[in-house]
Amino acid sequence: MFPLLFISGALIIGFILNKILFSKLRAHADQMPGTMYQNLVKSFKGMPIIWSLMIGIYGAIYTIPMNENQLVALEKSLLILILLSATIVSARIVVSLVGSYAKKAEGVFPTTSIFVNLAELLTYLIGSLIILQSIGISITPILTALGVGGLAVALALQDTLSNLFSGLHIIVAKPVKPGDYVKLSSGEEGYVRDITWRYTTIESLLSHMTIVPNAKIASANITNYSLPNKEVYLSVQIGVSYDSDLEHVERISKEITRQVMKEVEGGIADFEPVVRFHTFADSSINFNLGFRVKEFANQYAVKHELIKRIHAGYAREGIQIPFPIRTVYWKEQNQ
Repeated sequence: MFPLLFISGALIIGFILNKILFSKLRAHADQMPGTMYQNLVKSFKGMPIIWSLMIGIYGAIYTIPMNENQLVALEKSLLILILLSATIVSARIVVSLVGSYAKKAEGVFPTTSIFVNLAELLTYLIGSLIILQSIGISITPILTALGVGGLAVALALQDTLSNLFSGLHIIVAKPVKPGDYVKLSSGEEGYVRDITWRYTTIESLLSHMTIVPNAKIASANITNYSLPNKEVYLSVQIGVSYDSDLEHVERISKEITRQVMKEVEGGIADFEPVVRFHTFADSSINFNLGFRVKEFANQYAVKHELIKRIHAGYAREGIQIPFPIRTVYWKEQNQ
């Protein structure tokens, strides 16, 4: 009964400590949002229960009659659990630090899953080596075997490693980053949502996710509509009849475009619209009406509203948008 009492008592104390301690810590953390204090609270969540249980197990060991070998085996098992819990806490802290630094240094150090995953993996790897060394297992042969077997692993995982290093290259060189609107030479386009160790996730305007291997991203021709800035210059081609007063057409077109830029979300109100006549076509004089939007995805709503208002405005002002017309002269030859 004594071992059960030790373990049960320690477990009950752990639950009480966890509830009382973390309720107070959370209250302080809520008063300081976005601080490292919140990350530490999350990192130690649930650990008082585990550590209290270990203390109970440690006390229970010495109430059970056993030989020296059994005692050493149990102590080593307990040591493994202690080091494992410390590794879990360390991994949580490292992940929190990487995430916090990425948010603070946005634009310099992009928030992507690949860094978080690598940091977590490295922490668990170091923790595992420390555990093996602590229980008397030499890690030197393990490291040697890893070095020798690394070549075989690299050959077997060529595609995986290619995607991994391509992902690191993308993050460091920054041809694209999360939040950018891109179009690949293979046709995929949308917002970059995440860059993991194996693939890049691209979300289309219809909210469909496209998963592209990092190696393909690194080797593709990419049009990044977010660089050097997110603003995009666009133009709408319009044709007016040969009878139109072109000065009047230019003035009305600019007035309507300014109004649309001010009222429609995504338009840039302080950009002066540009009218450029360029072609004497078969039935019309054609010109481009240029304007700017805040980002690539805004063009569709702005163009939609602009075309509607141009059509209504031209009708109101008596400006004719002619149908395509071609006059054909037929000459009859006398037989």
